[in-house]
Amino acid sequence: MASFRKRLLRVHLAVILAIVACTALAGYWGLSRAVRGQLDAALLALAETEMAMLPAAPRQPIQVHEVAPGLAPPSLMRLDRLVQIIDGEGRVLARSRNLEAAQLPAPPALLTHLAAGDTVFETLPKFGEEPLRMVSVPVPSSGSRLAVQVAGSLDDANHILAAATVLFGAMALALLAAVGLAGEMLTRRVLGAIDDVVRQAHSIGEASLHQRLPHPGTPDEIGRLVDTLNAMLDRLERGYDAQRRFTADASHELRSPLSRLRTEIEITLRRPREAPEYVGALASCLDEVQRLTTLVEELLMLTRLDAGQERNAVETVHLNPLLRAAAQRLEKAAAQRGIRIMFDEGEGAPVHARVAAGPADLVLANLLDNAVKFSPPDSIITLHVSRDGGDALVGVADAGPGIGVEDLPHLFERFYRGAKARAGEAPGFGLGLALSQAIVHAYGGRIEACNRPQGGALFTMRLPASA
Repeated sequence: MASFRKRLLRVHLAVILAIVACTALAGYWGLSRAVRGQLDAALLALAETEMAMLPAAPRQPIQVHEVAPGLAPPSLMRLDRLVQIIDGEGRVLARSRNLEAAQLPAPPALLTHLAAGDTVFETLPKFGEEPLRMVSVPVPSSGSRLAVQVAGSLDDANHILAAATVLFGAMALALLAAVGLAGEMLTRRVLGAIDDVVRQAHSIGEASLHQRLPHPGTPDEIGRLVDTLNAMLDRLERGYDAQRRFTADASHELRSPLSRLRTEIEITLRRPREAPEYVGALASCLDEVQRLTTLVEELLMLTRLDAGQERNAVETVHLNPLLRAAAQRLEKAAAQRGIRIMFDEGEGAPVHARVAAGPADLVLANLLDNAVKFSPPDSIITLHVSRDGGDALVGVADAGPGIGVEDLPHLFERFYRGAKARAGEAPGFGLGLALSQAIVHAYGGRIEACNRPQGGALFTMRLPASA
């Protein structure tokens, strides 16, 4: 199969050829009508002149008006014109001298048209040595029916049309060659830029995602295509780097509890021990296994969210009792540190959101758990629910140290842990906020984080509100 460049050039040439051919034919047709119309007008004018010179009295001799021989200049109007006067039966009554012994044809069909008063134009291809154009005009008179016939050579008109044919053909070929060459150059330039993009794209792989496609330097369609592809490569590079970091962080988080689990088992098996020591070792191993199970479950949920699979059916959820139930589940853990959870329902109507109850409850549990982890003893965690236009808002505010300026941009990244968490003051894997944000995004919402002016952090969950 021919390449796209060749097929494009063929179509281009075919369209140009059709346009040039139609234009040339239209020009030839128009010129032919103009030349022949001019000849017909000249013949008709001469016939009318002869009609005007016919004698008014019926007994006067009928003759063709011609310039008398002598010193007078020749009549250009009559040059190369044959004139003949006939009666209703086709008999020749007078003729011009240049007609000599010949006579212009007057067949019965022509006589019939003349008798009906019609002016008839004819082409005589085989009269004499040249083709002729003849007009026959009936003479209106009260006596015998007469008609004037005037013929002129078509040789000059045919020469003009032949020259025009050669000229139109040469112009068509020249135009076709010029447009074809311009099309070839333009096609080569445009598709050459595309070939450069294709070659560079073939050379970009996982290890060279930092490379970019060459820009043609013009803000045309090719330039916009290259800009779009380079922007796509930027997103792929960021996504690949995030996936690589995610894999490395997941491997690290999995390796740590596994190493502790293996160390605990090896130490336990080094020598025989009493039953209480084995029970303590198994309990410690069970804690590590529980941490591993939680980590794997969170990783699996994130993977399903990325693939668009972890999304329950959307329903209308009343947020007030959902938030109250989540707070009640954490009251005992908060009370152990002297932390109180206060729920501010506001004075407005109950707030409903378009979300699934299970995922929304999981997000609320994560936000409340973070607030309890980072709140100092004997402090207050404030919950509020409200509506802002088309959004349902759920706020969780604590009285802790707040969020570091350097931590804010990375707060919802996977396995990211702030300075306090990295110092070991708060347990966790750094997946809770990332998982919560992914869940809320799946339902068309988002989680926002900021520091409160009076101290502490405020996490606001925005969900599509329902009437």
